[in-house]
Amino acid sequence: MNNKFINQENICAWIFILPALLGTLIFILIPIFCSFILSFTRWDLLNPIEFVGLSNYIELFKDVLFYKILFNTVVFAFSTSFLGVILPLALASILNSKIRGSEFYKTAYFLPFITPMVVIGIVWSWIFDPNIGVFNQILNIHINWLYDSNWAMPALIAVSVWKLVGYNMIIFLSSLSTISQSLFESAKIDGANSFQIFKNLTIPLLSPTIFFVVIVTAISSFQVFDLIFLMTEGGPFDSTNVLVYAIYKNAFEYFEVGKASAIAYVLFFIIFVLTVVQWHFRKKLVYNEK
Repeated sequence: MNNKFINQENICAWIFILPALLGTLIFILIPIFCSFILSFTRWDLLNPIEFVGLSNYIELFKDVLFYKILFNTVVFAFSTSFLGVILPLALASILNSKIRGSEFYKTAYFLPFITPMVVIGIVWSWIFDPNIGVFNQILNIHINWLYDSNWAMPALIAVSVWKLVGYNMIIFLSSLSTISQSLFESAKIDGANSFQIFKNLTIPLLSPTIFFVVIVTAISSFQVFDLIFLMTEGGPFDSTNVLVYAIYKNAFEYFEVGKASAIAYVLFFIIFVLTVVQWHFRKKLVYNEK
């Protein structure tokens, strides 16, 4: 009887997890395998697939434009990761001190994160417009933000950080709520100022959360696409072109599926190495990590 009951439980469990397993298999595992095979081929979606070995990778690393795109991706990812961790951490520390109107500020900072990227892209394109944009009018300047190769990338980084701040801030606030307030009160009694408390108490205790946020933010920043597609389309002069947008262009505009797949696996390798390096140094970066 017990065995029959256990078997029924197992069958029910498999029925419940089957949709998730099928979705993972069909939409993740099979495409990963197929794209890896395609990275060694030449295919334009119409003619038969032609195996070319490592030619796509060799051509990729000989292409000067690829290194520019790679540099753009690294600059965007590291800038967004740095600002997208420092600013939310500072804001979370301020709001955790129970200032007046903290609930309003939490909501206000979190709203951009749940706003669709299409809306954000359109609105910020208007804000950065050189002729009618609010940004230029408020600062009384005239900068072609999205049409100048020197300013387009900083503008996109600013928008990305603006959208990301609220989410990371909520994560930090959740972690801060688990820390006993008596620790902060004891530090104040001992004569520590706000900066000393933040440096010597808040950051060490939040280091596991900071480590998690850094990894997640870095991975998502390396995979940026929608913001680039909506606001600059990789321009001007490829100054904002990044790896995922290059994958899209090669696959669906130039119909070079093999090259696009090769770029995808270069990106995968970069993210994998970055994550492994960060994980390797976790014992030095995370407080009380064994």
